[in-house]
Amino acid sequence: MAPSRDAHQRSTWILDPPEALIARPGFDLESRATDSRPGFDGSAKSGRRALRGASAELAELQERLYAAGVDGARDAVLLVLQGMDTAGKGGTVAHVVGAVNPQGVHYTAFKKPTDEELAHDFLWRIRQHVPSPGIIGVFDRSHYEDVLIGRVHSLASPEEIERRYGEINAFERELADAGIHIIKVMLHVGFDEQRRRLMKRLDRPDKYWKFNPADIDERQHWNEYRRAYQLVIDRTSTDVAPWFVVPADHKWYARLAVQQLLLDTLESLDLGWPPARFDVDAQRERLRTLAILPG
Repeated sequence: MAPSRDAHQRSTWILDPPEALIARPGFDLESRATDSRPGFDGSAKSGRRALRGASAELAELQERLYAAGVDGARDAVLLVLQGMDTAGKGGTVAHVVGAVNPQGVHYTAFKKPTDEELAHDFLWRIRQHVPSPGIIGVFDRSHYEDVLIGRVHSLASPEEIERRYGEINAFERELADAGIHIIKVMLHVGFDEQRRRLMKRLDRPDKYWKFNPADIDERQHWNEYRRAYQLVIDRTSTDVAPWFVVPADHKWYARLAVQQLLLDTLESLDLGWPPARFDVDAQRERLRTLAILPG
């Protein structure tokens, strides 16, 4: 059986994170304040403590998942992280997924498509990074860029964008049917908070490498991106792959929320340790009696 959460960790949530964060039919993105903390009644200090406290549990569940995959089980997990620039995708990966054994993680940061990728269907490059059994896959950006940037910058016609929504839904159902449990997270950062984070990068020479002048250009399209995200949620939040909208102005809350979504998914698999496929006592006796022969 999977480990259960301690009393302190449970007490900080007045509503289970999946229930608090899921985008149900009719969800309005603008109604979710980017500085809110849905379902959580603890302080920032208790939230950070809960994040640290659950790392060991997450690591054990990940190891159970990996062991099950080695043993022939087909379950895998795919965490999809979307959000505007500075929303905290990289930090979430570092502070949440970074707590588990990297051997059991397949991380992919999707950048601007290459010429080879553009020569194929938009899902071609995505399919190459789908997690295999026992693995937690992480998409830092994803196939959703092709219906977000594609819509905002008119890189595809409205009819093509609509077609892609349907193709995405079919693709994700295919993954679910193959045993891949999908967690789709939009890290919902505010306009003012993004400006503060970008300014911080300009104030610190050790952060210049993270700054891209194009990020300011994209801020001019803020409202268009919000509308594009709303359409993504409307069209692709399904029973097998719902969207979870996580307010991201408080980094500690966003990281804790994503951690909890991962924990809930892994716990739902009821992962035990694979049984021995050999005679344990016989192997113990062999190990005890084996001696190195002369020469």
